[in-house]
Amino acid sequence: MIFNNKVVIITGAGQGIGEAIAMAYARKGASVVIAEKEITTGEKVAQAILALQDSESIMTTVHFIQTDVRSPSAIVHLMEKTYELYGRIDILINNAAISFWKSPYELSVEEWDEVMETNLRGYFLCAREAGKYMKKTGGGSIVNIASTRALMSEPNSEAYGASKGAILALTHALALSFASDHITVNAINPGWIETKSYDTLLKQDHLQHPSQRVGKPEDIARACLFLTQQENDFITATNLVIDGGMTRKMIYI
Repeated sequence: MIFNNKVVIITGAGQGIGEAIAMAYARKGASVVIAEKEITTGEKVAQAILALQDSESIMTTVHFIQTDVRSPSAIVHLMEKTYELYGRIDILINNAAISFWKSPYELSVEEWDEVMETNLRGYFLCAREAGKYMKKTGGGSIVNIASTRALMSEPNSEAYGASKGAILALTHALALSFASDHITVNAINPGWIETKSYDTLLKQDHLQHPSQRVGKPEDIARACLFLTQQENDFITATNLVIDGGMTRKMIYI
């Protein structure tokens, strides 16, 4: 899977899954745009990618563009700047997301709106603005990072779960709307992906998964590479669940 001459934008790429996705595309030779609202983390990932050029002799380029996906004007600027830098946009990974784990009795309207503006409206506007440039150069690929919480829930997850469930509907709607422009749109539903303390997980944490281990950010990054391969343009409007089999496991208490 080589992505030489491909330009990829990853939102929320300053840490966790987004960071792993950015590093994966860089290792495959893509030109990577880090779209992140936090300057410190965004610049950190950009510098890590630049370091790959020396340590692993990888031909890649990277730019950090500070972006808050709650802002429509910031999204327009992100796409305009990327096109100005590279003359094309080939791949968009919608990953930036937030959550509030609060009782539905206590969750404020402002908090609900912030989740929807980031996790849902931000995805739509990024896809729409990127799509305008993708169709100029013959097409592209969009991957929306959703969650298995779109399919199942824990208490006090209403805003996050609703936003991720809506992403699945948004994905297949965009896939059909963008089809004539040769733009594929797919979703990934990660399960438990440990982004901070994998080495401290307990044995039972791993064994509760049919895969016999908890997920890693790199598991999601590899799926993004697969879905955005040019050869895989027959795959669109789909939802790929990557959770070690947990959503298919029957649990009785």
